[in-house]
Amino acid sequence: MRVVLLGPPGAGKGTQAKALVDRYGIVQLSTGDMLRAAVAAGTPIGVKARDIMARGELVPDDVVVGIVSDRIDQPDAKRGFILDGFPRTVPQAEALEAMLKSKGLKLDGVVEIKVDEDILIRRIETRVFEMRNMGMPIRPDDTPEVLKQRLTAYRAQTAPLVAHYKGKGSLRTVDGMASIGEVTGAIGRALADAAAFGGRKAAPGKGKPVAKAKKAATKAKSKPKAAAPKRAAKAKTKARAKAASTVRAKARKKTAGRPKTRAKARSRRLTK
Repeated sequence: MRVVLLGPPGAGKGTQAKALVDRYGIVQLSTGDMLRAAVAAGTPIGVKARDIMARGELVPDDVVVGIVSDRIDQPDAKRGFILDGFPRTVPQAEALEAMLKSKGLKLDGVVEIKVDEDILIRRIETRVFEMRNMGMPIRPDDTPEVLKQRLTAYRAQTAPLVAHYKGKGSLRTVDGMASIGEVTGAIGRALADAAAFGGRKAAPGKGKPVAKAKKAATKAKSKPKAAAPKRAAKAKTKARAKAASTVRAKARKKTAGRPKTRAKARSRRLTK
């Protein structure tokens, strides 16, 4: 299974990715973790990305795509993977699709974790406050100020991915403000739905393939036309039966008086 998790910074993508790893036995590919590892190792890419990440800006596509491509080729990613934090833009999504296609692979589903940004900011403010009180180190990119910048960048660059994947029929949205367990369950159902759906484009508001929607519409339109001749024939048969019944009733009424007339005539003859 190959899955993309979408959502703003702080939406819980990392937490949910770990839950999916445990459930499906696949690997989590977090570009943030990979980039931070490169920064810690002092690699050329790490040095290049360090200042960019500290400012809350997005790392250039060529750097991220190269990291993801190499990671997908590793043996533990053969069974599947969860992409957390990538793609961030429509061009990255297109680059990902092209890269996967070149490897004979494709995504099985895209899940958007939808959250309230104001609540996210209050959460990180609380976390930073608690970490400072405990004397724990705070990453330069893990502050309310940087989060606000990243949220702005998300709305401008990453949010269009929702429309991109929705147009492909692969997007599923879950409520990220629910409890962790509830979100995990919702993501599981969303992926099951995506797997059953097969990535086909959905009819608006129905979540069913367009082909099925059109077939249903055609069937619905054809029903009145197909039923009309049957109703007409039934009405005609009923009218004929009613007419025959009327004729029989008149005949019975006409003949009903004959025996009485004959009996009266016979009675008169006998009395003469």
